[in-house]
Amino acid sequence: MAEETETLVVVSKVRAFLKTKDAMMSGDLIDALNKKVYVLLEDAVLRCKGNKRSTVKPQDI
Repeated sequence: MAEETETLVVVSKVRAFLKTKDAMMSGDLIDALNKKVYVLLEDAVLRCKGNKRSTVKPQDI
């Protein structure tokens, strides 16, 4: 799996979304969410390559 050092989610956007739901964000939420995004993308790439493509498409997710 790829190195999970770069944050792929926009913290301010997550915070703003949660605010619209009258919810707050814990300090470690972004790390957990980022890990989920990495797993989602890794799985999508595997499916894409399994279908002999190099372009990840919505159906790969």
